[in-house]
Amino acid sequence: MKLIKLIVIVVAVAFAGKVEAQELKFGHVNIQELVQQLPDKVAADKQLQAEATKLQEQLQVMQKDLQAKYSDYMTSRDTLPDLIRATKEKEIQDYEQRMQQYSQMAQQTLGQKEGQLLQPIITKVQKAIDEVGQENGLIYIFDISTQVVVYHSNKSIDCAPLVKAKLGVQ
Repeated sequence: MKLIKLIVIVVAVAFAGKVEAQELKFGHVNIQELVQQLPDKVAADKQLQAEATKLQEQLQVMQKDLQAKYSDYMTSRDTLPDLIRATKEKEIQDYEQRMQQYSQMAQQTLGQKEGQLLQPIITKVQKAIDEVGQENGLIYIFDISTQVVVYHSNKSIDCAPLVKAKLGVQ
């Protein structure tokens, strides 16, 4: 029995020594901040803003048309026969619905465009993070922009400069 206890203690001490000998390396990076600094992101934002401006201009044209229809209707509404008045009211309501549909479709279009523009940037950043992790022997790299990390030691490596270097950003 004493021999078994001795073997267990020796194995435990040997295993503990082996675990202590390993250096666990962790890193962190603020992905949102990093992406904002990329020239690709600035270009994507400009392209997205241009698209949003076009869609907004079209919506303004539609609003002017609606206002003109409404003004025309209001000036002649008292003199119009009931059937024509009802038809014009329905026309104005239909136009308002089309404007709402256009606005919703424009928002969806902008969301899709943003996704299309950001996906290559995110992929590029992820690839650089993967390379930094492998080159530096890191076990994990945490994204501190998500506020999930509950402890941040000085031993944790800030990988942002390394990832920026991979991406060619100063």
